[in-house]
Amino acid sequence: MSEGAPTSREDAARLDSADPFRGFRSQFDLAPGLIYLDGNSLGPPPKAALARLQQTAAQEWGRDLIRSWNSAGWFDLPKTCGAKIARLIGAADDDVIVADSVSVNIFKLVSALLMDRRGAVAVFENEFPTDGYILQGLSNLTGSPLHVLKAGDDPFTENVSVLVVSAVDYKTAAIADIAAWEKRAALHDASIVWDLSHATGVLPINLARDGADYAVGCGYKYLNGGPGAPAFLYVRSDAGAVRQPLSGWMGHADPFAFGKDYEPAKDARRFACGTPPILSMSALDAALDIFGSVDMRAVAKKARSLGDLFLTLALAAGFTTVSPKPGEPRGGHVSLEFNHGYEFVQALIARGVIGDFRAPNLMRFGFSPLFLSYTDVWDAADALIDILHTEGWRAPEFSRRDKVT
Repeated sequence: MSEGAPTSREDAARLDSADPFRGFRSQFDLAPGLIYLDGNSLGPPPKAALARLQQTAAQEWGRDLIRSWNSAGWFDLPKTCGAKIARLIGAADDDVIVADSVSVNIFKLVSALLMDRRGAVAVFENEFPTDGYILQGLSNLTGSPLHVLKAGDDPFTENVSVLVVSAVDYKTAAIADIAAWEKRAALHDASIVWDLSHATGVLPINLARDGADYAVGCGYKYLNGGPGAPAFLYVRSDAGAVRQPLSGWMGHADPFAFGKDYEPAKDARRFACGTPPILSMSALDAALDIFGSVDMRAVAKKARSLGDLFLTLALAAGFTTVSPKPGEPRGGHVSLEFNHGYEFVQALIARGVIGDFRAPNLMRFGFSPLFLSYTDVWDAADALIDILHTEGWRAPEFSRRDKVT
């Protein structure tokens, strides 16, 4: 364990008393006693987001009706939310738009890039599945070859025009060096579309500094925007006039002129398409306000400290991990290997410790710094180790498989 790390629950409590984020948990609607280690998959609801949902539904929609497109700022929400996310990813306000889902946004960006160049698209075989699925469909649609790469493969050796890659691996939490990847891509006249889904809200990101031109990310993990919260899309303003393939009216330079021909907006707004989902976007907008005064470097530091504590205790108990070891750079989650991982996670959930399972054998635990304490993590590791020693995961009720793992 790294120097200064807790070696007892009392040590963990002392760290909590000095934690700059110790007051943030009260901003979330979390049940007392629950240890929620799945914010990397679905963030818990901020109280402000729930209040905003109520206001948007009951007052803005229920009373003001269509007037709220103007009076409540509905029309500008995709850009308003985009500007808040821009500050978390090191982008200009006008370079980020909130719209659609990660899958749709990958389709928009990659197909837009393929409209103006020839060549293959590439993705690593261990990438989050939707990224690969979308590229399979685009390859079938456009005829562009698809290269599925193994870990360690050089993606820029086979006429690759576009690579889709995650900034943080969804299984291991390994962090990609964005600047280094972008330098290599530039040497081969290739573009990278970054998937920031497991990075935004837990790591300090600076896309403009690192030379990134294109990125997508979701709003419901560390950003706590709610289940199915809309995603975001980033296009750097000086990356060139990338054309929007889904040229819907919300991406038009002047949607309410109702012109017959499509004229794209000048900034990232051109990557909007249809009418934004106002209820979910309002919740995301309120949730993002939590990050207004937060130092993302401090967030990342605490996330790694929490993960280090959990990993150190788990490894000492005999677990193995695919994640970077304690003290090494890592995203906000860790994954432990266990052949009956699904059953083990269910046993933890029954004890009030919520993580998730990723096939074939990974138990995944997220460490969202704004609502988790060091004592939470200590207690979660205690439960983990007890279930291992007592083989509590073998109880028959934990083997029943649900659709979502």
